[in-house]
Amino acid sequence: MTRPGDLSHHTLSVLVENKAGVLARVADLFARRGYNIVSLVVAPTNDARFSRISIVVDVESAPLEQIVKQLFKLVNVVEIQELSPDASVERELMIATIRSAVDRSKIIELVGVFDARILAVSEDKITVSLEGRPDKIDDFENLLRGYGIDDVQRTGRIALPKITHSVRTPITSAAP
Repeated sequence: MTRPGDLSHHTLSVLVENKAGVLARVADLFARRGYNIVSLVVAPTNDARFSRISIVVDVESAPLEQIVKQLFKLVNVVEIQELSPDASVERELMIATIRSAVDRSKIIELVGVFDARILAVSEDKITVSLEGRPDKIDDFENLLRGYGIDDVQRTGRIALPKITHSVRTPITSAAP
């Protein structure tokens, strides 16, 4: 499992032009160079001209600086940010189906503890979802494995830089 503090994994936020073939060129770069992708998520931004690719890379396969330099060589790459876990907000979504014929109440209790959601229930299975930090998702998935996961799907990590809070200085009017 990938943990946010894992020094061999780094999250890159890559702003690219929203054009056909851009994702294929990024994936091809990683394949040609032998770089390992741990997680890859692509979505449009608030500006229809751009998409954001969140890539969790394994820096044991290549130095991070080398990966960034190669990405910048691609024509459609506009901006690259490395997002460290302490300076960013990271989220992931997991949906899992668990066999629940025997331990249904324990699974429901675990769902409550993690603030997860029950999406579907049958006589012998429960489908649950959880959105949160990658380490929270890892912990939840590991605990669910003890009950028997039938199927699981995770979205991959998405991240944005944390916003900084500025301290406002009150405006005082000058005395006449």
